[in-house]
Amino acid sequence: MLTLVLLVVLLALVFEYINGFHDTANSIATVVATKVLSPTQAIGMAASMNLIGALAGTAVAKTIASGLIDAQVVEVTSQVLICTLSGAIVWNLITWYFGLPSSSSHALIGGLCGAALGASQTNWSSIIWSIPADPWWKGGGVLWKVIVPMVSSPVAGFIMGFLVMGLLFAVIAAMAMHRGWLGRLARPRWVNGFFGKAQIASAGYMGFAHGMNDAQKTMGIIALALVSAQSAGTLDNLPGWLAFLHPSPEALAHGDIDTWIKFVCALTMAAGTAAGGWRIIRTMGHKMVKLHPIHGFAAETSAATVITLASSLGIPVSTTHNISSAIMGVGSAKRLNAVKWSVVERMIWAWVLTLPAAGGVAYLMIELFRVLGWT
Repeated sequence: MLTLVLLVVLLALVFEYINGFHDTANSIATVVATKVLSPTQAIGMAASMNLIGALAGTAVAKTIASGLIDAQVVEVTSQVLICTLSGAIVWNLITWYFGLPSSSSHALIGGLCGAALGASQTNWSSIIWSIPADPWWKGGGVLWKVIVPMVSSPVAGFIMGFLVMGLLFAVIAAMAMHRGWLGRLARPRWVNGFFGKAQIASAGYMGFAHGMNDAQKTMGIIALALVSAQSAGTLDNLPGWLAFLHPSPEALAHGDIDTWIKFVCALTMAAGTAAGGWRIIRTMGHKMVKLHPIHGFAAETSAATVITLASSLGIPVSTTHNISSAIMGVGSAKRLNAVKWSVVERMIWAWVLTLPAAGGVAYLMIELFRVLGWT
């Protein structure tokens, strides 16, 4: 039914909107916390850089659309995608309410896997678990595209944040040993002034990386819904004003993402950012570790580099996990007790629970649909 397809698109945009005030808040938290940019300025930058990042590639979208669920085992219907998005949205709202920066990416993936399991009568083969390859990052399936990056990317973010911050500390300490103009540049006023400007660039880089990875996930869901609907003949008699829903030949042949999907997803995410990200900005930028511009620069540069690399490989990593771990690494470079580990513990629990919680909600919704005869 066309109505169900439109409902999938609507729910996908609702998810993207929630992703905006849930995940994009993470990407701008440091630049707001250090007072380099006001929330309004940071949101404007995030919106524009998200859009550019979203248009920069489609590797992650292709992974979501075709790399996790085996279409030979389970048919990815509109009902499956509705339950997928519902599971992700419910979990995102719960964690947003409590101010926990959990991963929208993993909520979406968990929802997709849970819905597929429910639709296939708990046939575990409906999920593509592993497609080994050499090197490992070219592998496919949940193991190589979700589980391994879920562990390795935060570790990489932490290590990189620690090393970048340590390097900056070493450079400033070396400069401070000089008596002349070089020594004056190492004074806190000059350091804060320089990195206050540099952090604008790193925040833009972070926004770009976020758009390049996170915005693509919802694009993949919408593309999957439209391609499935086209194959089923649901879009055969569309009215003229809905003709844009027809997937392009490139989308059908190669899994490309149509341009209108990219723009709509990026703009919806930006609108969500403006709506209510302050709860998570406060946790990320204030509660976990006290940040100055130099810390924000190091954290954003580290996290954005990890995310951009993952995006180029088609790996859907979590912006939340990476910026959080980078902030931890930066704080640890200063001293271990600079990080408020009790807050970190709450965040890690939210991370661990995201995949099964969102998947569980989606699975139960599929079962409810089956009882009601809606499948």
